[in-house]
Amino acid sequence: MNIGEIARRAGVSRSTVSYVLSGKRTVSEGTRQRIQAVIDELDYRPNASARALKEGRTRTLGLVIPPASQRLTDMQLGFVASVVEAAARHDLDVLLSPSGGDHDRSFERIVTGRRVDGVVLMEIRLEDDRVTRLTKTGLPFVTIGRIAEPHGMSWIDIDYSGLIARCVHHLADLGHRHVALVNRSAELVAAGYGPSHRALTGFRAAAADRGLTGVEVCCGDDTASGEACVEQLLVTHPDVTAVATINEAALPGMQRALTSAGLSVPRDFSVTGVAAQHWAEDFRPPLTAADVPMVEMGAEAVSLLLESIAAPGAVPRHRLYSPPISLRSSTGPVRATPS
Repeated sequence: MNIGEIARRAGVSRSTVSYVLSGKRTVSEGTRQRIQAVIDELDYRPNASARALKEGRTRTLGLVIPPASQRLTDMQLGFVASVVEAAARHDLDVLLSPSGGDHDRSFERIVTGRRVDGVVLMEIRLEDDRVTRLTKTGLPFVTIGRIAEPHGMSWIDIDYSGLIARCVHHLADLGHRHVALVNRSAELVAAGYGPSHRALTGFRAAAADRGLTGVEVCCGDDTASGEACVEQLLVTHPDVTAVATINEAALPGMQRALTSAGLSVPRDFSVTGVAAQHWAEDFRPPLTAADVPMVEMGAEAVSLLLESIAAPGAVPRHRLYSPPISLRSSTGPVRATPS
């Protein structure tokens, strides 16, 4: 059933039916009642576009993701799913749009095309042109992650600096004196990717505070990179007895490299970090880690965005998540060196 059929049965034009549905123009009471009678008889439900006309909104949120040419990590996919599910609970649709590289036109259409009521922006850099662009347009937005100076904007983020520091302190308490940080890729670090830089800050501060020797390595977001990274680490820094990581996608490869080297976790080598719960539980043995609450964070991002849409002048809000370190089985006392 569509507007054309309603117009035919009511003996009016399609535009008149649209005016009744949208409330944009006054229609005589008799005509309005005749059209409404047909709508009731047919049990017609206006689609999202008609509702949007009436409300002056699209009932669609934009979710700006990394370029589609790049494989999304499991954590990124988790954030996408959580935002979509949270939006659906509010009867809202989500329009996915890649950004970066050759996708700037897609992002610009989201910003200027009046296709969405607001935007959730993922994968934030310390200096991010997309944030600047959205701020200038006045389109409501919330970021998952934050720029270097996030004052005056709504955001949610994970306390990578504090969590990695706590991981290092945990390893130091177990007697480890030589530890490494397995970070995200060198390309992301060079681009100013927020989590990578904040993890570095926390790692360096905790290592200095405990008098540890800290080694920093970058690693691609896949199994093969994780394996190659740890293989190289064991060769170039044989004194390292533990790693902390924010690169959950590399964990299977890291595990494979340790097994190939004949190292038992945690008897010979400890591993900890920040990861989604199922990645931590799939590690063998289960990973001591801060579990990222992706579902909760996606719901919070949508909630903050809806607040911004409903009250554009309201004071921006933010939330920094710092989940506890779940002590599982992948960390243990440093193995004593035979004298």
